[in-house]
Amino acid sequence: MDEHTGHEDHADHGYLHNKNKEAYLKRLKRIEGQVRGLQRMVEDEAYCIDILTQVSASTKALQAVALGLLDEHLGHCVAGAVLNGGAEADEKLAEASAAIARLVRS
Repeated sequence: MDEHTGHEDHADHGYLHNKNKEAYLKRLKRIEGQVRGLQRMVEDEAYCIDILTQVSASTKALQAVALGLLDEHLGHCVAGAVLNGGAEADEKLAEASAAIARLVRS
C-alpha cells in the first residue's frame, strides 16, 4: 500500500496497460520546460500578457494530460471494477466522480 495515496503499489493502471506511459512522460517533460520558461520570463520581467499567454498554454497542456489519464482510468480501472461489482465498484466510481469534480473546479 502506498503511504501517500492509500492505493495498492504497482497496480495495473490503464496508462501502463495501454503502453502510454512514455507518451505521458514526454508530455509532462515538455510542460516542465514550459514552466521553466515561465520562470525565466518572470525573472526577465517579460510583458505580463506574454506571461499570461504562456500560463494559459501550460494550463491547457496539463488539462490535456489530466483528461487523458481520466479517460484511461474510466476505461480501465473503473470499468474493470464495475464488471466485478461490489464495494470496489462503488469506491472507483466515487473516486472518479471526485477527480472529475476537482478537474472542473480547476
